[in-house]
Amino acid sequence: MGTTITNRITKTPNVCGGDACIRGHRIPVCVLVGYRLQGADDAELLTYYPTLELADLAAAWAYYDGNREEIDQAIRENATGEESQAD
Repeated sequence: MGTTITNRITKTPNVCGGDACIRGHRIPVCVLVGYRLQGADDAELLTYYPTLELADLAAAWAYYDGNREEIDQAIRENATGEESQAD
């Protein structure tokens, strides 16, 4: 069973590498933050992920504000993993 971080953010071992995700989805907070850092706004993200609600995004941004180092590290690891696969 996963650890509930907020009513919308959970961390579950063996699901998305244990990264913080939107509860009930396999959508990591780091992926949403990564898109936001690239310029995507909430409306675009809700189009990309139609099962999410605006409150899910608000929870992701709040989680990032309180756990910036963790999420930034996950973004770096994902970027490195993608580069390694391309080689």
